[in-house]
Amino acid sequence: MRIFRGTRPLKRWRYVGVFGEQVMICAASVHVGPAQQTFWAVFERAGGEMTERTRMIPRRGALDLTPGRLRIRDDAILLDLALEEDDGIEAKCPNGSAYVWTRKQAGVRAHGQLVLGARPPIAIDALAVIDDTAGYHARVTEWWWAAGVGTSPDGTPLAFNLVQGVNDPPSGSERAIWVAGVPHEAPPVRFSADLCTISSEDGSELHFASEAERSRRDNLLLVRSDYRAPFGTFSGTLPGGIELTHAVGVVEHHRARW
Repeated sequence: MRIFRGTRPLKRWRYVGVFGEQVMICAASVHVGPAQQTFWAVFERAGGEMTERTRMIPRRGALDLTPGRLRIRDDAILLDLALEEDDGIEAKCPNGSAYVWTRKQAGVRAHGQLVLGARPPIAIDALAVIDDTAGYHARVTEWWWAAGVGTSPDGTPLAFNLVQGVNDPPSGSERAIWVAGVPHEAPPVRFSADLCTISSEDGSELHFASEAERSRRDNLLLVRSDYRAPFGTFSGTLPGGIELTHAVGVVEHHRARW
């Protein structure tokens, strides 16, 4: 994809979220045209402690998001995870006169080791969500997004990717529910302003309880970004009436002028 399509710069990113009982982790590399930004966060659930870093000028070697791997070597954080990636689901959605392509993977096994400062290493064996996106988004874009992993009452593994605002036509969207690893497109959803409820047009309702939140505002004149992205737990029913027993993940609201 060209770095510009007319006057629209290519926006592309790779995001990995790892959701476990001990820790939740996210990391991303984001490009807007020729500019790049990286961020990562590690949330220790038992102590409620969040460590995070956003770099407008990425530090070489601090973050590695090559396929099949997530490595962070930044400040007092040392993380090395293998990601058992799969084909995921792909969508190519219109965006005005342009388009956005995305591939989502969910329920991907992530395993390896985390070292926080001088403390003993923590073994990680959890499930991840991976978002690869590239497109010519509108100058002003706003979206709501949720992704997580969990189980049904009978123990069936579940994972989900739900969105409002981008890549969300009635069909052919990026919305998906994975049941025992098999993806199915979900019907359209709406997020409440407080991010606590995700309602599906089929009557299903998913509830979110925040445990810790990442948020940031940047105003760089031509480019602006304002987002909230809490980690937490989900309950209720997924689109399609699929009941959750337990699920962990992330919700995000993002307004961007780029």
